[in-house]
Amino acid sequence: MSDAAWIAVDWGTSHLRAWIMGAEGAVLSQHASDDGMGTLTPDGFAPALKRLVGDLDLPVIACGMAGSRQGWAEAPYVAVPCKPPGLDQATRVGKVHILPGMRQDQPPEVMRGEETQIAGFLSRDKDFDGVICLPGTHTKWAHISAGEVVSFRTAMSGELFALLAERSILRHSVEEGWDAASFLHALSETLSRPESLAVGLFGIRAADLLHEVGSGGAFARLSGLLIGAELAAMRPYWLGQQVAVIGADRVARIYEQALAAQGVAVRLHEGDEMTLLGLKAAHRALEGA
Repeated sequence: MSDAAWIAVDWGTSHLRAWIMGAEGAVLSQHASDDGMGTLTPDGFAPALKRLVGDLDLPVIACGMAGSRQGWAEAPYVAVPCKPPGLDQATRVGKVHILPGMRQDQPPEVMRGEETQIAGFLSRDKDFDGVICLPGTHTKWAHISAGEVVSFRTAMSGELFALLAERSILRHSVEEGWDAASFLHALSETLSRPESLAVGLFGIRAADLLHEVGSGGAFARLSGLLIGAELAAMRPYWLGQQVAVIGADRVARIYEQALAAQGVAVRLHEGDEMTLLGLKAAHRALEGA
C-alpha cells in the first residue's frame, strides 16, 4: 500500500471502522471489526487498530469513542456554541489525533462522533442555517447557525426501540417488517398526545393477540409511537426550520417520512460519507500544520 498517506478512523462503542487514505483524499481500502470501545481497555486500542489495518506507520485521525474516558485517551468535550472541533483541539497519542466530542451544560448534553458528521456536512454546505438530525441509537438534533453548533438535544428513541422490541413483552409481536400506514397513524398519535405513549405501547401487544396484526404493522407502529413522542419533544428544533438528516439509509428515510408528514422538507445525507468528509477536513488542517 505504497500510496497510503493516512488513516481515517471512526471508533464506536460496538464497532471500529477505518479507511486507508491516499494523499489526494481517495479511499484506498475500507476495513471494519467488532473491536468497539466497549470491548477494549485503554491499552487495547493500538493493538485493535493494528489488527484491522496492519502495521502501517501513518498519521491517524480518529473520531468517536476513542476519545471517551474509557477510550484510548480522553479528548475533553468542547462546549457549545462553537464550530465542530477540529485538529487543533484533538488529543494526540504518537501519530494518532483523537478528535473531541461536544458538550452542552444546560440542559446537560454530550455527543461523540456526530460532531464529525456535522463538520463533514458543513465542509460541503458552509452556509447552512437550520437543524441537523442525526438518527441512531441516541438521536441528536443540532441547531446550526453561522457555521457553529448553537445547541443540541438527544432522544433515546433508537435504544428504547431495541429494548422494547427485544426484551419486553412486545418481543412476541414485533418482528422485522414495515407498514407505512401503521407508522404514520402511530406517529400522529404520540406527536399530538405524547402522554399516551405508555398506553399505546401495550396496545401493540393487545392488537396482536386479539386481531393478529402482522409483524410489519407492529414493527412500524412501535417506530411511529417512539418517533412521534420524539418529534413532540423536539418541535422547537424542526418546526419552521431547514432540516438535514444524516444517518444510515433506512433509519434516515424513516425520519424523512415522519418529518415530511409534518410538511418539513428534508435533505438526506449518508452518515459514513459525512463522517469521512469530517475526518478529511481535520486531515487538511494536519497537512497545513
